[in-house]
Amino acid sequence: MERNVNHLLFQTDPMFKQISFLIMIFLFVLSGLIFGVRHKSTYFSAGWASIKSWLFLAPFILLILSLPAPWPLFFLTMTGIFSAKRFFQMVGIYHRSWFIWATYLSIMSLGYLVFKNNLALYNLMPMIFLGIITLIPLIKNSPTNMIQYIALSLLSFIFWGWCLLHFGLLLNLDQGVFIVLYLILLTEVSDNISNSVGRIFGRIKPFDKITSRVTLEGVLISVLVALFLAWNLHYLLPNPSGEFWISAGLVSALSGRIGGLILTGIRRDLGIKNTGIFIIGRGDILSRTDKLMFVGPLYFYIYLFLQQKFLPL
Repeated sequence: MERNVNHLLFQTDPMFKQISFLIMIFLFVLSGLIFGVRHKSTYFSAGWASIKSWLFLAPFILLILSLPAPWPLFFLTMTGIFSAKRFFQMVGIYHRSWFIWATYLSIMSLGYLVFKNNLALYNLMPMIFLGIITLIPLIKNSPTNMIQYIALSLLSFIFWGWCLLHFGLLLNLDQGVFIVLYLILLTEVSDNISNSVGRIFGRIKPFDKITSRVTLEGVLISVLVALFLAWNLHYLLPNPSGEFWISAGLVSALSGRIGGLILTGIRRDLGIKNTGIFIIGRGDILSRTDKLMFVGPLYFYIYLFLQQKFLPL
């Protein structure tokens, strides 16, 4: 898909304009329905908090995706850095500046490699980063808490650098903007459905020592909803074959839940709920990016595999 680098995608692509319009109409209609009953129960108040945040966040995300390259990649890289910062604050090592800046600069390097579409070196970066941070205690001649700092820095880099920036690699694909928008929609809808069903009807809580919000009923219903939505919006994919939209629905619903569970488990271990307010509504930035961090890499490699499968002989 050729893009005019001097214009927003809103101006040049009717499909992007149409899907953006439908998203905002859906949010405004849903907010109108819930606004009047937001004080009736905790279920409605939680739903209203989520919708409030998306009324602010959705236009911003659509605007960023509408920008010509490399601006979407730039904002994605900054999101990764800001998420890493929040993670370091949450786990209590934000004062270890050598590890912090090594992580930030390495995430910036990932952004540059995505810009150059250098997948081979991109996939070497976790090993390169590990080598860098294991040298820091030697340079500082200080072994104190070495294992803790190295482990947490590596975790931050993998989650909010290497994993999250796979969305940048997806942007490099043909019609990559639509693939990214497609995955974000599927992930966010399935996450909200899972939470809502879990609160109202959930009885089986397989991870009750980590969170009571994730229920088997909620996950199963969210998978069905994600698959239904993936089928309805499959025209956003360059190849609308069943393998592509089915895998997108499953990856978004299931790996999105796993990402959220992992961060919730870390918070539970630390005895905290969040590290601050991200935007109007609920949760911090990690609550927005945790569910996406595994969706990007999983679908990217599934997509490449399926793309090779469908190449003509």
